[in-house]
Amino acid sequence: MEGSSKGEGNPWRVLEFYSGIGGLRYSLMKAGVDAVIVEAFDINDLANDVYEHNFGHRPHQGNIQTLSAVDLDNYEADVWLLSPPCQPYTRQGLQKGSSDARASSFLKILELIPESSRPPLMLFVENVVGFETSDTHAKMITMLRGNHFDTQEFILSPLQFGIPYSRPRYFCLAKRKPLSFANTQFNNVLLWAPGPILGHEESMVTSEEAVSHAYWNKLLETCRPIQDFLELKNFRGEDILESADMIANVSEFAKDADEGNVFLDNPLNQYFVPSSLVERWGSAMDIVFPESRRCCCFTKSYFRYVKGTGSLLATIPGKMKNEVSSLQELCLRYFTPREVANFHSFPEDFQFPQHVSLRQRYALLGNSLSVGVVAPLLQYLFTQSS
Repeated sequence: MEGSSKGEGNPWRVLEFYSGIGGLRYSLMKAGVDAVIVEAFDINDLANDVYEHNFGHRPHQGNIQTLSAVDLDNYEADVWLLSPPCQPYTRQGLQKGSSDARASSFLKILELIPESSRPPLMLFVENVVGFETSDTHAKMITMLRGNHFDTQEFILSPLQFGIPYSRPRYFCLAKRKPLSFANTQFNNVLLWAPGPILGHEESMVTSEEAVSHAYWNKLLETCRPIQDFLELKNFRGEDILESADMIANVSEFAKDADEGNVFLDNPLNQYFVPSSLVERWGSAMDIVFPESRRCCCFTKSYFRYVKGTGSLLATIPGKMKNEVSSLQELCLRYFTPREVANFHSFPEDFQFPQHVSLRQRYALLGNSLSVGVVAPLLQYLFTQSS
């Protein structure tokens, strides 16, 4: 490729910043790119345990702000993948942007690019919706354009890829000139806009509410049902899949499932929503069914709180929310960590180390990203221009 220092036949050398539990690395693998992660960076000890458990390599653990341009040059990396902290930009947060201390490490990395004797050829950045209107975003775009990068920016949701999961996120793809994006636009799933939504005189679309109900109804028809992503199908023992996350030695169920009772020895017991929470927060819960084709974004507070942290699953078949006199009849449960990982499109062999608690698993998944969205974006980023 013109302008690339990557030798013919050699894999792309990639640095993975804010590596978490490996979402970026899994995305790179799913994209089928000939690349090697030369180093990953994350300050979270528990996330690094999970990363090491699955990839056999422990990320560099320390403050990214201590890295220098020389340090990064020594890796001889072609590509930087970044998923920086989202808290400075979330709608629920203070939206302090660059003045938030958690934004400082990302800003420091950006500052190292013009100082580097071997700056990256390509960058990929992922963050929450809201980042695109922040001052951090403005600084990033100014730096990239001032250092000869072309950019394309997107806001995409797994729903646009047939996954019944509403999790819109911001993405920036950047290539340093003379590299350029492929002639074919990444528009097979760009249903919110005909092309990149920012920076190319395209109209900005920043929320699902900006699109008509007719559009969403049509889009949801293309999504697979939630039941395709479930680890545990229902109450009957023969339909419950084995999992390292579940309680071992499942006892015989005491009553018939059709009665709608909760079984004392059911391996799902730890996931049932207590009656007291249903009574208090039922009207605010997002309740979905196995046949549903959309569920809400799972946050890092899922399982700790029931309001606004993700959807709850009705486990009694054949009943819809408007067909019951009480929400108790639906026997609501949380989605399991494996199921949340499925919505994130993590591979089947992804596992948590045994010492990671249930709440910690949800928190780590809530901070991760959608492999089903990032993989095709990386495929597009690495596509050579003709």
